[in-house]
Amino acid sequence: MLKRLSAAALALATATSMAAAADLKSMSWDDIVAQAKQEGEVTWFVWYLQDDLRNAVKPFEEKYGIKVTIPEGTLDGNISKLLAERERDQGDIDVMAFGFNSVNDWDMPAMFESLSELVPNTDGRTGKLAGIDGNGYTFAYWGNQTGIAYDPGKVAEGELPQTPDDFAAFWAANPEKFGFNYEKGGSGPSYFENMLRVISGVDFTSGESSPEKLAALQPGIDFFNQHAENYLITASNSDSITRVSDGELWMVPAWEDHLAGLQKRGEVRSDIKFYIPSMGMNGGGNGVAIPKNAPNKAAALVFVDWLTSADTQTAFNRDFGTAPMHDKADDSFALVPASQRAYRMPWAPNPFEKDVKEYFIENVILER
Repeated sequence: MLKRLSAAALALATATSMAAAADLKSMSWDDIVAQAKQEGEVTWFVWYLQDDLRNAVKPFEEKYGIKVTIPEGTLDGNISKLLAERERDQGDIDVMAFGFNSVNDWDMPAMFESLSELVPNTDGRTGKLAGIDGNGYTFAYWGNQTGIAYDPGKVAEGELPQTPDDFAAFWAANPEKFGFNYEKGGSGPSYFENMLRVISGVDFTSGESSPEKLAALQPGIDFFNQHAENYLITASNSDSITRVSDGELWMVPAWEDHLAGLQKRGEVRSDIKFYIPSMGMNGGGNGVAIPKNAPNKAAALVFVDWLTSADTQTAFNRDFGTAPMHDKADDSFALVPASQRAYRMPWAPNPFEKDVKEYFIENVILER
């Protein structure tokens, strides 16, 4: 009996959401905006920089008269709420933010509206990122990139390491001036995973994992162990950047947007620079989508249109240091030139990525 009721409730919710989406598809954009203003509010579930983002959406609120609410919460908590509300006729989430790699974990057509059918102009917006295709159900609004932060007073631009051999030479010439983290942030793992990829030649594009595939990483493991006395291990992303800013270290892996944000807030030196080595380091971004049972779909749609527009992406690049996710956005405030974006590598899929990290910790970190 309970299963029949649950199935009936799900069918009713699906029918209701499909009707609402159909209504939007039949409306002009001006009519959608008018309905959005009538709804008057949109709730955006995003898990980071919440106070800063509340300020960043004020231009939207002023332009449309639609209040944006960003609840307190974590990524795991937001995802749990999204999944728990799937069978409800109406949920609490109008716009959901998530790492773009989550696209591969979810049944996007069953959970979200098709933005490509509802947004009036999709040209220039990013629906495919780092090898992951959102298939029109999500657009990226926040581009992030790992690379190397460095002190230009200690390392000349023309001498920046680009390959594993270059880094080994830097370590040897400048012992204990390079450090990276292996936990509490992804910049360090991006660094050592790409070093392992280049040195070993193992395929990092497949999530397939096996003892044999991990064993093939041994040349890279040996490389790190052979040079262990010349580099340091830091505690986190923030610890790495702080130690460069303080002058203890000269180079560390970092996130582009994290470094830019710390600099804008005056928490680290403004002269610290950033680059992406030609061997490649991981990048990606965050996307937004509208759940099928969103309570304010018109307002959600207008908000997503604004958030992923060229003008907003230009502002995010200026204010947060993010990589713009619109082709027509101005990226002149970025920490790296557009040409270095060619060195962006996608994160290895799980379970291989998870296994590589554990393998590195066991065979390099714990052996120090």
